[in-house]
Amino acid sequence: MKILFIYPNAGSQIGFNYGVSHISSLLKLSGHSVELIQLCEEISPLPDDAQFFETVKASNPDIVGFSTVTNQWNYTKKLAALARKACPEAKIVCGGAHATIAGEETAMSGLFDCVFVGECEETFRDYADCIAEGRDPKNISNGIYLDQGKAVSNPVRLLPDLSRLPMKDYSIFDFQKLIDAKHGWVGLMASRGCPFSCTYCFNHKMVQKYRRDLACSFKDLNYIRHFPVPQVMDEISFLLSSYKNIKMFIFDDDLFTYRQDYVAEFCSEYRKRFTQPFVVNGHVGFFDERRASDLASANCKIVKFGLESGSEKIRRQIMNRHMSNESIGDAISMVNSAGMHSSVFVMIGLPHENKDDLMATVKLLARSRPGRFRWTFFFPFPGTESHEIASKGNFIDFKKMDDLVNFTDESCLIFDEEQSLFLDKVGAILPWFVNAESEMDCSPFYRKKVSDIIALTRREWEQRKPLLRDEDRQISSKMGAMGLSHYAVKYNRFMGVISDFFLNERD
Repeated sequence: MKILFIYPNAGSQIGFNYGVSHISSLLKLSGHSVELIQLCEEISPLPDDAQFFETVKASNPDIVGFSTVTNQWNYTKKLAALARKACPEAKIVCGGAHATIAGEETAMSGLFDCVFVGECEETFRDYADCIAEGRDPKNISNGIYLDQGKAVSNPVRLLPDLSRLPMKDYSIFDFQKLIDAKHGWVGLMASRGCPFSCTYCFNHKMVQKYRRDLACSFKDLNYIRHFPVPQVMDEISFLLSSYKNIKMFIFDDDLFTYRQDYVAEFCSEYRKRFTQPFVVNGHVGFFDERRASDLASANCKIVKFGLESGSEKIRRQIMNRHMSNESIGDAISMVNSAGMHSSVFVMIGLPHENKDDLMATVKLLARSRPGRFRWTFFFPFPGTESHEIASKGNFIDFKKMDDLVNFTDESCLIFDEEQSLFLDKVGAILPWFVNAESEMDCSPFYRKKVSDIIALTRREWEQRKPLLRDEDRQISSKMGAMGLSHYAVKYNRFMGVISDFFLNERD
């Protein structure tokens, strides 16, 4: 059997699909052949409809598998329709985050023979085996099918034992091009799962489905699983021996620092074998000086935390994130004290967020002084609790939400004009607002800049907005020459980085 995977990744950050790469390894072990089309303009120009049609037709696959997220759903639907015309005899299927959280909606589109929910490495292999052997696959676990116009969901199977999964198949990607396009940063995962139930994440819905179908507790589900440390070390060795220009490993685990003993074991083995720096995701509730020390000793350079909002009210009531601003500051301080670089994620434009809540985020960043912060606009993913909150509050512009391909450029929520304009200004140049609220020597300059921006009318703002990034680069250059610490937009359009870091990196 020949399987062609389609990975729509257009108009957003360059991605590597962990699920598809693991599935490919299992498929090949079962004797199937696999190809991948990754659609990302940062890797190669996007094909037009005719080119995509001809590429799929020439591949002549038995199964076409799409892996998609919500922001790529419209693009996926168009591609799936083209694939059906190109290969009318092939099975067209879909998985990924969007299929997991909106499985019935995905199935009801009528575009797919099967929709896969959850972690489906073994399930997809079994599905391909069924098709190859001429058996009916409609009882396959984790699958959703259309039956007389209704979506029918099969129960999920047990989550995969990560120690039994073969190493990811990097060969189906143009992986060297991915490395070079991401300036030497290579993603890895040492674990899966998260203990939290944040309203904006699909984890809580996925856990609910698995617990319901398997009739088990969260503990018995064993949702948080780790790849054995030797397995991770072998994968790193493979990457370093097979590819060039790898400068940084970034662990995309939801929560790398969850288990202190795993962090200690990993760091002990890593520093024996490798010198490449790496990055991990932490949580302020699962971080301490021991973890900081272990990570720093193994050449961890950046520890990332989900701060999300500086308003404790918004975090608690809208996001279900129960941590204090004090604990956030303490975690950032521990990272900095250990000689590492701290990074935080924040969201702006949340339902029921007002100007004071938004400024609370700005002020927390200014006060806690992380090494960098990445900001996005809140996006109400269908199927999540936050989508229900936003929908009940009549915040969602559904047409705009449907059209967005990312959540870094603008919000799809509806606010009054004053809040909407203020949100747009903060979202365009958040580092200036943070600089203005800080106690750094640069603050008076940025306070004047921010005051001028706030005073702009909508029409004046639309004229000024496109000029900000160039202006930020020019100001940052002057601030650096004067030896003044400041945050500036660096590395991508939605990241603010402290000058102490990027100037040292340049030098």
